[in-house]
Amino acid sequence: MKTVLLLIAAAILGTVGALADPVPTAVIPLRIDTTHPGPRIDRNIFGQFAEHLGSGIYGGIWVGKDSSIPNVRGIRTDVVTALRDLHVPNVRWPGGCFGDEYHWRDGIGPAASRKTTVNSNWGGALEPDSFGTDEFMDFLDQIGSEAYISVNVGSGTPAEAAAWMAYMTADPATSAGRERAQNGHPAPYRVKFLGIGNESWGCGGAMTPDYYVSQLKLYARYVRNFNAAQVGDKAMRRVAVGADGGKTEYVEAVMKAWHDKVWSWDIEGLSLHSYTSAGWPPAHPSSGFGVDEYATLLKDTLAMDPLIAKHAAIMDQYDPHQAMALAVDEWGVWLAALPGTNPGFLVQQNSLRDGILAALNLNIFARHADRVRMANIAQMVNVLQSMIMTDQGRMVLTPTYHVFRMYTPFQDATFIPAAIDGGTYTQGTTSMPRIDAVAARDSRGNIWLAAVNLDPEQSVRIRAFLGETPVKSAHGEVLTGAQVDAINSFAAPHAVQPAPIDGIAAAGGLVIQLPARSVSVIQLR
Repeated sequence: MKTVLLLIAAAILGTVGALADPVPTAVIPLRIDTTHPGPRIDRNIFGQFAEHLGSGIYGGIWVGKDSSIPNVRGIRTDVVTALRDLHVPNVRWPGGCFGDEYHWRDGIGPAASRKTTVNSNWGGALEPDSFGTDEFMDFLDQIGSEAYISVNVGSGTPAEAAAWMAYMTADPATSAGRERAQNGHPAPYRVKFLGIGNESWGCGGAMTPDYYVSQLKLYARYVRNFNAAQVGDKAMRRVAVGADGGKTEYVEAVMKAWHDKVWSWDIEGLSLHSYTSAGWPPAHPSSGFGVDEYATLLKDTLAMDPLIAKHAAIMDQYDPHQAMALAVDEWGVWLAALPGTNPGFLVQQNSLRDGILAALNLNIFARHADRVRMANIAQMVNVLQSMIMTDQGRMVLTPTYHVFRMYTPFQDATFIPAAIDGGTYTQGTTSMPRIDAVAARDSRGNIWLAAVNLDPEQSVRIRAFLGETPVKSAHGEVLTGAQVDAINSFAAPHAVQPAPIDGIAAAGGLVIQLPARSVSVIQLR
């Protein structure tokens, strides 16, 4: 019987591309406690970020109405189609550091009236402002997403930001609404989230915490949403600038000000920016690396968990009922720029390792779902840890894209505690848990398991239990590849892509084989 099971396991491993991975004999129990459900995993933790940076917008999203690349009103069709499958909840725009030098009037109206400027933050590229407010809102409508607008606090004014919000949300009978209607959109836009500045401790003005708080109060008071349909649960949520990684000064200052606030201003969220880079400036290569670099970056990624706990503890002091959301609105792996590219365009390859890294972060956010209710990976197309890479008319989906699509059942699902002791993965002097797993129940009552096997060489066999009841069936998808630095290229776009994974019937319950270096998302019954 044991021999038969091993042969079946080996056959399944072959279907998911885990070539020649050793088949372990031990079976590790994984217990899912359905009797103690946790908080809702807010779908907004699967948010995206699209900054005017490199070819993230121009060439990645916008090609122009006259382009030979298939498009709808200048927005490329292949990218829209791919993003719709992710059910993207929100997109943060226009920055980033670009946002605190963005003047919205440069990007509205006829093409002849738009200004061409220099993107001084990112590579000195010319910024034609062809993709502005109305184009961004059209893009959101095409992919079925919500707007997360980051207003200019660094070089702008409260009056400028307030006028922009009026242009987007005011009644068409107002002067701002009439101008919007003249530009093709009479109905007010929905602005679900408003970011009040970006990295005000750094590129957004190098402001002291106290000075930023003085500006925050003005913007939170006067930058109003006039869309009458956005009330109650649909009301706009304002996100203040928060932590720069492990630094806590902004967290303390903003939370204290919010706790002591007067009636005239309010916010609903506080940001956290933290990248996986294992050193600064980023120097690790995004392709052609080995298991040492793989382990180093994953270990650095896992530091997101205590980082969130650190900032959440400060927030709890001022907000014990957790009314305020923690928005990790910039995260991802930041690596050395690809050789031969403009360093200011932040072009890097996207490997199987990066897909695993994304899954680990999403699992961490889910475990902190009581406080983390929004997150935005950096970035959507062609920049940093992107979902999609384009080259003229060609497009390729990255391993990170596939992880986000696999995780869609976790959007707005209810967190369920999952416990597993999968042992330790050690590479040189770097050690970490071998298996990382989270579980959730979706709105239809289905139980989902997301399990990451960090070990690059050894597959793992688990037996899942729902309470004390063995799982009767398990079916889903697994993402793995021939090696940790496997990529999808324009020449080989399907080298790393999901494959089916099923449980194996065995004495005492169902066994699920997790290949080495893999991410699995499985529905359990």
